[in-house]
Amino acid sequence: MAIGSHVLTGIVMILFISGELIVPGKGTCQGDIEGLMRQCAVFVQRPGPKVNPSAACCKAVKKSDILCACGRITSSVHNATIINMDKVVHVTGFCGKPLAHDTKCGSKSIAS
Repeated sequence: MAIGSHVLTGIVMILFISGELIVPGKGTCQGDIEGLMRQCAVFVQRPGPKVNPSAACCKAVKKSDILCACGRITSSVHNATIINMDKVVHVTGFCGKPLAHDTKCGSKSIAS
């Protein structure tokens, strides 16, 4: 993993811990959300090409409640241009948990 990926993962973890990544007062999501961020951050970060995720990322995706996580992504993540939502859609689909059409993930509605 490149140094930039470590920085991105650190930023995402700080945002998550500080409450900036999730909507306050909505509780927590079931599954391996920490693993999801740690294993998949490099595949959904804004810079770089869309690439297929690793087996470890897919394992974390399969263990996580993706719809719950999508519902808790705040606009600060999008405004900071940290996550590319098209890449999130690609990763979840590649890992066998595609987001249904008309699902809202963060500020993005999945097109039908």
